[in-house]
Amino acid sequence: MSPDVRYESSVSTADRLSGTLFVALSNLGVAGVTALDHLVTARGCDQIGVVRSRGVPQITPVENGEPRHPIRVYASPEVDTEADYCAVLSELSIPVWAAAPFVDAIQNLIGRTEADIDEIVIFHGIPIPHDPDEHEVYAVSTPEYRTRRLENTDIVPLNGGVLDGVPSELTLRNLDGETPPVGTLVTPIHPPGPDFDAALRFLAFVREVYALDVDDDPLRERSAAMTRYYSELAERLETLEAGDVPIGTQSWPEDRMYM
Repeated sequence: MSPDVRYESSVSTADRLSGTLFVALSNLGVAGVTALDHLVTARGCDQIGVVRSRGVPQITPVENGEPRHPIRVYASPEVDTEADYCAVLSELSIPVWAAAPFVDAIQNLIGRTEADIDEIVIFHGIPIPHDPDEHEVYAVSTPEYRTRRLENTDIVPLNGGVLDGVPSELTLRNLDGETPPVGTLVTPIHPPGPDFDAALRFLAFVREVYALDVDDDPLRERSAAMTRYYSELAERLETLEAGDVPIGTQSWPEDRMYM
């Protein structure tokens, strides 16, 4: 770990940091990032700031030739009368050993005089062993968050395990009274991703618990397209294996990156 790792947050208008803060970080399956990116896009949220990293390898996401900051801060549109919420979306992976300085930046963000954050929700997809009927969202929540948001829902608490990285750091700081109530939403994911089905489960949680209407049809279409792609790929591999020369015995170029 570099001793100089730090994260610095900056926003154009801190008074729009209010209500629920949704957090999603890039990891295997990118379910949380996919869900939160869809949420802020579908509801027309405004980007009001960024979090800059120092001392860790950088990335610059690009879409249609246009670069963007990898860690962005959003606020609900001012015309949105349904709820106050904001978001921190990181397309940059946060290593476990960098969790503390990253959470320092979040605390700096929500601790500004004009900010009024009530609670923090983390979308956390993880590749855990699971049965087909365990494709659910499980909650790890501090007592105040559980009482406030989950008591009258069907959200199941996670039976056991450990949190690490940013979810752990934020949760422990709430237990110590340093941050607002924290709820970590855990769902099984299928790497490498993107796991659209897991992202859809996070969006279903947002609809159920926060009554935020989000059109998830575009994600459902992408999920169906990916399922078809892998089904067709499996069929092609079976056809090759059934051929005169099984695929495992064929000679292939060492570098097939562009094939």
